[in-house]
Amino acid sequence: MSLAKRLEAQQLVRPYLIQVIRSSSSIGANYLEADEAESKRDFRHKIAIARKEARESGHWLTLIQEAIPSARTDCERLADEAAQLTRILSAIIRKLGPL
Repeated sequence: MSLAKRLEAQQLVRPYLIQVIRSSSSIGANYLEADEAESKRDFRHKIAIARKEARESGHWLTLIQEAIPSARTDCERLADEAAQLTRILSAIIRKLGPL
């Protein structure tokens, strides 16, 4: 959130900030939903959505970084976290095996 607060006045990236906030908050929400899944299939589906949102967050952070070079360090750090989450969620899906 500190990146968003710092860049919120930048009209150029405001749409990207809105998207990265939505996608990044959706990761946690879908993970919580997966924790309450009613079946293995439902669990996998929610984890897969969380993984998609993590990938999307990385995309928006890349666009912000390209538009506002002074945000590069923060964006790279956050994009790395999104990539790590993507790998973790992918590993969970792989360990579930076939449905």
